[in-house]
Amino acid sequence: MNEIKKLGFGFMRLPRNEENLIDIEQVKSMVDEFMAAGFNYFDTARVYRGSEIAIRQTLVERYPREKYFLATKNAAWRVETREEALEQFEKSLDRTGAGYFDYYLLHNLGDSRTKKFDDFKIWDFVKEKKSEGKVKHIGFSFHSTAEELEEILKNHPEMEFVQLQINYADWENPIIQSKKCYEVARKYNKPVIIMEPVKGGMLAKPPESVEKILKDADENSSCASWAIRFAANLEGVITVLSGMSSIEQVRDNISTMKNFSGLDENQTAAIKKARDEFLKIPIIPCTFCRYCTKVCPQNVDIPRSFEMMNRMTLYGDKKFATHRGGLLANMRDGKKSAGDCIKCGRCEKVCPQHIKIREELEKVHETFGN
Repeated sequence: MNEIKKLGFGFMRLPRNEENLIDIEQVKSMVDEFMAAGFNYFDTARVYRGSEIAIRQTLVERYPREKYFLATKNAAWRVETREEALEQFEKSLDRTGAGYFDYYLLHNLGDSRTKKFDDFKIWDFVKEKKSEGKVKHIGFSFHSTAEELEEILKNHPEMEFVQLQINYADWENPIIQSKKCYEVARKYNKPVIIMEPVKGGMLAKPPESVEKILKDADENSSCASWAIRFAANLEGVITVLSGMSSIEQVRDNISTMKNFSGLDENQTAAIKKARDEFLKIPIIPCTFCRYCTKVCPQNVDIPRSFEMMNRMTLYGDKKFATHRGGLLANMRDGKKSAGDCIKCGRCEKVCPQHIKIREELEKVHETFGN
């Protein structure tokens, strides 16, 4: 098999049709262009709605198994028994039809979620699957502090890699701790897979002041390309995942990474300047992962609420913010708004960004009256 290229295809934010189903034909075209350009790493998960089945239909059933690398994940923290946690593996094999996984991750470790993997002995389970040949490499994705990451790596030296949230905006963020976590992984000689390099799309369309800095440095490069290159420029990186949702994004990423050989001093300086500018703007660091909505008993569309608030912060136009946030559409789809929050706190326990969701939803309610 070929080596893994520095750009990976994240099957998290796939395009959907009018019925809100994954647009399989469009995804096939995206996969074809990605593969034709020589890229070969794909990342999915059972908690990404419809993603594993889409992987089967657009990749597994259409390409020889040895031509690509496939990763999926086990979210033990979502279930109540060990049996349910172990079943996730077989269900993923069935849904994807892949036969085996090149990379199998314990999903979203950190805070109280880690305990479920300990209690259910998932660490031993994935080692067994590796010995059976059903998994080639075992590791975990992580959303917490550098201190906790170090503790996990000390206790589980058998883990072969770590998947971390890294982007230039969060590099020195004291809450996300991208840089600190990356340094811990390097300390333990663990290769890193990078997720959220474009911060859920936020760095593809940053505030005008940030965009101006990047365009002044290179008017022909997209803002997203700067974010991807920052992540790919780090040492010890297996690949940089991009949750692509259109053929245009696939093409932009391919053009960025096809012949990427590293950032020069001027490019590095431009990214630092952009990061400093970005940090001046008090936006909510939501990446639309939607872990929060999966546990909300009120069915509040938290990410859309935060999108509205961020657009209000950035552009100061309530009508524009409400329209772009899709408030009316969400209400028609049965979603509830910020004012329906009962402040149970379940969302905050699973938020990878450690957002004070209840406080922020109250601000959304005060601002928009919904």
